[in-house]
Amino acid sequence: MLVSEHILRFYNQLEGDWKLPKGIDLIFPFEDELIQSFMDQFYSKYYSDKKNRTFLFGINPGRLGAGITGIPFTDPVFLESNCKIKNALPRKHELSSIFMYEMIAALGGPLKFYRKYYISSVCPLGFTKEGKNYNYYDDDKLFKAVYDHITQAVNYQTSQFCNKEVAYSIGKGQNFKFFKHLNEKYKWFDEIIPLPHPRWVMQYKLKSKAIYIDEYVSKLS
Repeated sequence: MLVSEHILRFYNQLEGDWKLPKGIDLIFPFEDELIQSFMDQFYSKYYSDKKNRTFLFGINPGRLGAGITGIPFTDPVFLESNCKIKNALPRKHELSSIFMYEMIAALGGPLKFYRKYYISSVCPLGFTKEGKNYNYYDDDKLFKAVYDHITQAVNYQTSQFCNKEVAYSIGKGQNFKFFKHLNEKYKWFDEIIPLPHPRWVMQYKLKSKAIYIDEYVSKLS
């Protein structure tokens, strides 16, 4: 099986019937035919081979990136400008996408980057609360409600094309803490290395962005 087929099969088997605590809504874009077409084009373009990848795990899909395009850290602008996949989606940037695609450019561009790396999320579906992005670890009840979904998703994705020696947590704080704890229990990877979260960099450390891109390049290289 090609890597692209494995990835698309994973997303196709996700269902949007998760039972969540009151007041928390699910981001579930993967049943939309337009988004499916973007994902088909993206993963067929960059993953139509049988090579192992090193995994990077974000938190969960956000409403302005993967929540619109289906592709982690890829907003409609970069989907077209950098990945050359045309779309008529609203031209609105996701802050994290801006950082990630500058980092990807520093590592040689999308073709070279995605040949080596696969970006996913600890939790495969995202959440909103009062219209804003919400993280799987922001609420104990939410984490308990999605725990099995998280472990099943990581098990499925890492069952093929996965470098088991190391994975990266996109986020040095809670995402790293939770993912490291899960990894200690399930032994998916020998080591989890934390990276600064792009949203944190863009929101609080913008003047030092180049330093954090260099950190990504150094650790990933």
